[in-house]
Amino acid sequence: MVKPLSFKGDKKPKKRKHAKLEDNDADLDAADSKAVQTIESTEDDSWVSADAPSDLTGPTIFVLPTSPPTALSCDVNGAVFAIPIENMVEGEPSSAEPHDVRQVWIATKITGADTVTFKGHHGRYLGCDRFGILSAKREAVGMEETFKLLPVPDTLGFFALQTLAVDGEDRFIAVNEDDSKKGKAGQAVRGDATEFSFNTGIRVRMQARFKPRLKANKETKAREKISRQELEAAVGRRLEEDEVRRLKKARREGNYHEEILDVRVKGKHDKFAS
Repeated sequence: MVKPLSFKGDKKPKKRKHAKLEDNDADLDAADSKAVQTIESTEDDSWVSADAPSDLTGPTIFVLPTSPPTALSCDVNGAVFAIPIENMVEGEPSSAEPHDVRQVWIATKITGADTVTFKGHHGRYLGCDRFGILSAKREAVGMEETFKLLPVPDTLGFFALQTLAVDGEDRFIAVNEDDSKKGKAGQAVRGDATEFSFNTGIRVRMQARFKPRLKANKETKAREKISRQELEAAVGRRLEEDEVRRLKKARREGNYHEEILDVRVKGKHDKFAS
């Protein structure tokens, strides 16, 4: 389930802890719980760069190749334009984060295809017609509302956003800056570029918790957490404090099943191993 977006400066709601831990294992379980909560909190609030097209899902911003950096945005009427990005570390586009909900698009992969859709903050989809005009006015997805994310050759971290092909010719989203309005949202964003160029190179930033690799790490951390009661149920008897520590360490290091067997043998509760 997609969680509400959060921005820097927002107050975080306080969470109540209901878990009751046994006295002998309170410190260990509390430390594990705190570590998992810290990972979740960090991922929920942070933004990272997409490394591959397969990463793209969930809240996303497109950092356009302008000076200063801008993000592809839309308003409630469906007009698409560029908004200067305010949240960056030392002006570095690779650290960009949204400060305005209009800059955020929800990326969704289309099942059975290599295309993706982008829904704006107002619940309508980004689209590009055959003339290269971008808009976000439709509530349903058609051919004009589907895109492909292609890595830019020999340029790590940059992608080209391919739009609907016209007469068999591939088209890409590109930005053309008006020198007289540079830095003042005077960029014209269109979807009719016919080849890769500097103006088609887009950085893609996404929420970290949706990135497959980071999400997998989070799930691994969750699996590593195990309570004293679960350990005792697996062994079949009450455990000593040193045995609990030993099994939790084995859980983290990957030799959990071997250690369980050894502990069972020690307690003479596994008739097949005794």
